[in-house]
Amino acid sequence: MSNRTLAADAKANIVFVPLDKLKKSPKNVRKIPHTKAEIAALAASIGAIGMLQYPVVEPETGPNGKPNGFYLVNAGEGRRLAQLLRAKRKEIKSGELIRCVLDTEHNATEISLAENAVRTEMHPADQYEAFAKLHDEHGMNAEDIAARFGVTAAVVRQRLKLGAVSPRLMALYRKGEMNLEQLCAFAITEDHERQERVWSELPRFNRSREAILRALSEGQVRSDDRRALFVGAKAYEQAGGTIIRDLFDARGGGFFADAELVNRLARERLQREADKIAKEGWRWVVAEPELDR
Repeated sequence: MSNRTLAADAKANIVFVPLDKLKKSPKNVRKIPHTKAEIAALAASIGAIGMLQYPVVEPETGPNGKPNGFYLVNAGEGRRLAQLLRAKRKEIKSGELIRCVLDTEHNATEISLAENAVRTEMHPADQYEAFAKLHDEHGMNAEDIAARFGVTAAVVRQRLKLGAVSPRLMALYRKGEMNLEQLCAFAITEDHERQERVWSELPRFNRSREAILRALSEGQVRSDDRRALFVGAKAYEQAGGTIIRDLFDARGGGFFADAELVNRLARERLQREADKIAKEGWRWVVAEPELDR
């Protein structure tokens, strides 16, 4: 079968259409286009494991009402664009045969709407387990997983981070007894016993993400605390301090684990600033982290 021929399986309504004979359908209900990143991710996924869901097409007709050799993609425009990107990269030929589902019986708008609207997102806990298996058993990093499955590397890292959460708390999340924000807060530490204790000790009316983080980070310093900002993450880490990153904080925050070190570095820097001012000719300069009055 050559790239310029069209083969059909009448029983399954499967047709093999050359890529350069596929066109965007005006009946496709998706008006906001896929982003370049989404198309690139989809192209990577197709290149790695193939196209698991085939585009749904119908023949395009000319002014005379007869098929003109092109096919309109009523569902699967993202897959068409991903294959075009692969052709542009010379991964496949421009006339590569694409397996499609031929549907001329159903309303094209209904087909497009069904694909775009009637779908169930994968549960985050299931997503975590799938990503963790690829990471642990197949050695794939966050970027590899993200590129193959149409999500960002940040989302993959967040899902993998859920591996730090106690299995008991994960079970509560699956049952609907805990929400995702609460679950993510526990990923700040890998101490399962402490996680479970905090959950049981917090009052039911105050189990917010912030309340959980406060309880788990007792004795630590938030990265947006004025002491941490004054010292700076670089100086703190150079002094041997550890920063616990909160991957679920949109601002990229976290906690400086060693509060005593933060306080010492803050005092030392403050004293250096005081010494500079003293050199200006002041007879009396005192540096204090906090005003006592």
